[in-house]
Amino acid sequence: MKHLKIFINLTRLGKPIGFMLLFWPCSWGLVYAYNLNQDLNTFLYYLLLFFFGSVLMRSAGCIFNDIVDKDLDKKVWRTKQRPIAAGKISIKKSFFYIIILCAFAFLILIQFNFLTIALGLGSMLLAFSYPFMKRITYWPQLFLGLTFNWGMVMAWTAVNSDISGEIIIFYISAIFWTLGYDTIYGVQDVADDEIIGIKSTAIKFKNNIKLFVSSCYLLTFSLIAYLFKESMGFNIFTLFLFLFFLSLIYQLKIFKKDNPNSCLKAFKINNLSGLLIFLSIFFKS
Repeated sequence: MKHLKIFINLTRLGKPIGFMLLFWPCSWGLVYAYNLNQDLNTFLYYLLLFFFGSVLMRSAGCIFNDIVDKDLDKKVWRTKQRPIAAGKISIKKSFFYIIILCAFAFLILIQFNFLTIALGLGSMLLAFSYPFMKRITYWPQLFLGLTFNWGMVMAWTAVNSDISGEIIIFYISAIFWTLGYDTIYGVQDVADDEIIGIKSTAIKFKNNIKLFVSSCYLLTFSLIAYLFKESMGFNIFTLFLFLFFLSLIYQLKIFKKDNPNSCLKAFKINNLSGLLIFLSIFFKS
């Protein structure tokens, strides 16, 4: 039981917001492709595969991130009790878990076509480079956006076997979404990060944090609205899209840079935001 608890803490399985934020872009790309192809059985099967793939890869990414950041995590109040930083599990055993998780993820990946497999393997470079970004740039959140939303393109290619201009626009909109919500999340650690020399958009834009996040969210909504402009009207699609926009506004209203709890609360709302976009496209036609 003790080892299971350590594994759950190590992979953040007890905090599903992480793997859900990885899964939602996958579901967006998939439901968009389904909306055009109308193959429900394939849609449901692939949705399940991408969900489990998101859980596995998010878990592996968390472990690798903790290995890379073990010395930094000890200096941050929010992360100092993570299993590796606290010495509850060895680096060797942690790497073993990564290998097992990635092996299972690979078994899922090979269920798709060649292009999707190639994109999935390519995403490994992004996933395992991310932990180093906060050491060299104030834009690690942008890099996270590139990484976390890669599954959207993979989901599209799994159905269509190509990459279209439409899915690239959708991908860019999701990158701005991630850039916004992860900046909110990063506000929690600004004080500690500045002391130990870690960079983030939360630090770079700390004097105009709400303006920056507002700009990111506005770009997200504008690109999605542009992409689906022909579907706009008095319908269920527009209703859910409007609710998505309200969820972003609500986040901006409640988070305060001097209140970490408000930042975490606002960040978690993005699980609902992701669901709303999924539903809007599902009911589009």
